[in-house]
Order: sequence, then C-alpha cells, then structure tokens
Amino acid sequence: MAKSRYHFDPESLSLHKIRLSFKGLLMKIITYFFAGIVISVAFYFVFLRFFDSPKERILKRENEQLKLQYEIISKKMDRIADVLEDLRQRDDNIYRSIFEAEPIPRSVREAGFGGVNRYADFEGYENSLLVINTAKKLDKILKQIYIQSKSYDQVIPLAINKEGMLKSIPAIQPVANKGLERTSSGFGWRIHPWYKIKIFHPGFDFAAPMGTEVYATGDGVVERTENSFRGYGNNIVIDHGFGYKTLYAHLSAFKVVPGQKIKRGDIIGLVGSTGLSTGPHLHYEVIKNSEKINPANYFFNDLTPEQYDQIITISNNNGQALD
Repeated sequence: MAKSRYHFDPESLSLHKIRLSFKGLLMKIITYFFAGIVISVAFYFVFLRFFDSPKERILKRENEQLKLQYEIISKKMDRIADVLEDLRQRDDNIYRSIFEAEPIPRSVREAGFGGVNRYADFEGYENSLLVINTAKKLDKILKQIYIQSKSYDQVIPLAINKEGMLKSIPAIQPVANKGLERTSSGFGWRIHPWYKIKIFHPGFDFAAPMGTEVYATGDGVVERTENSFRGYGNNIVIDHGFGYKTLYAHLSAFKVVPGQKIKRGDIIGLVGSTGLSTGPHLHYEVIKNSEKINPANYFFNDLTPEQYDQIITISNNNGQALD
C-alpha cells in the first residue's frame, strides 16, 4: 500500500494529511511514466551494448559460417589454379612443342581486367577484403580457363593435321649419303670459295658427282624452279606448308615444274655446279617461318644417333665452303 504524505502545522503542532489534487496526481503519474520510459531505454541500450539479441546471435553465426565457406572456396580455387598451371605448362612445353606452335605469352594468360572497379559493390563491409580477394581469384581462374580453352581450340586442328605435318617436315638427306662420305660444309661461318673471306653459310653442302639424283626431303608443292648463272645457280624451292620451305641449289637439271605436288623421296633434280660453285655439289637449305635454320637437325629419318653426332662433327669444320 502506498505511503501517505503529511504536512506538520507548527501552530497546532499537528500533522495534516496532504491530499493531491487531480492535476497534481496527473502530473505525478506522467512524471513516473516518462521516468520509466527513460530508465527502460537506458537499460535497453546497455543490454544491446553488452549482450546480443537472439537475432544478432543467429546473424553472427551465419556470418562466421559464410566466412568459413569463403575460406574453403578460396583454398579450392588455389588448387584449381595449380591444376590450370599444370595444364599451361603441358600446353606450352609439350603439346605446342610437339605441334610446333608458339606458346601463349604469360602476359596474355595473366592479364588483368581494365576499366572501372569491378568490385565496388563489395566494399564497405566487415569482410570486404575476403570477398573481394575471392572474387578476384574467381575472375582470374575464369579468364585462364577461357584462354586455355581457346588454346586447345588451336591445338586440336594441329593434332588432326599432325600426320600431314609429319609427312611435310623435311626429314631426310636430299642425296643418298648412307656412309656420310658426301657430307661437306655445314651450317655456320665458313670461308667463301670465291671471295676468301669468312661469311655465314646458311645451308648444308653435299659433295656429289655431277648428275647425282636429288630428293625432296618432305611432301610439298614446288614453289619455283630458277635458272641462274649467279649465286645459287639453278635452284628449286619447295613449299612444305606449316611454315617450312627447302631450297636445292647449283643443280644441273630439273625433274619437276612449278606448282607440281611432290612426295618425300621424289627425284626433283640432279646435282650440278651452276652459279657460284667450285665443284659439283648440292647446297641445301631449310627455312622455317622465313628464317634459315640448321638442316642437320632435320635428318632424323635418315640417321642413327651415332651418325647424327658424326655428321655434326664433319659439317662443323671451319674450312672453305663449296659455294
């Protein structure tokens, strides 16, 4: 029961019970009401500051689970990236090497994404860095997968055409030379027979009797037959496709005509000594993508490993060339 309030009257030396008016009672009730609200609000914010609501506890648990899932996904993407790196190395160092295709530059494989910030929507959150890093990894992997897919699209036709390429690549010696006795000057710096100065000899010379048969070293089409009293003399160029061409110089006769399709081993001409030549021989060149390369590396269908070592030794003499 609420306590009553009293007023002391000094004149009568007595206590008089104080009776509140309606207005006073109303003000008292309003005061208690607002005081209760203020205390309740204060308790509410103190509770929120130090204690989580059930909904907040659920959300925090969900956030922790999401963070854990992001970390697991990130680790899985790292493993996928390792697999893609293995595929890249196989593609560049095995498949493209076998089919003689240029590797895809690493700068292309690892190029970033230009333009506007792709991850602006992920910024401003507690775990923004984790989400952004995961999104970047995913974008990088997707691009690498796309590039690798395009690479295989290029390699597959090469694999299909591999049989034709193997038949077309120069792979035998252009004259009969089982004992290697016809091997003369090789690819490299030699003394010019006419000018007596050291110049680069871009082919391989085979000393052989006049009229010795000359063979096509791979399938192809005769690009030209040229009659000349200078330089290479009478010469033939065969286009083998796949970036390969071969040149046969100082011939005494042609056995083919321009535009003619030929097979490896077909007789295309006869050894001679036309042009700048000091004696009967065949000057032979292999050209890949417009660059003259060492023909000795393209005799693999003819030579054993021991014979290859021998022909390299013979051809590396630094004496005088025949042309």
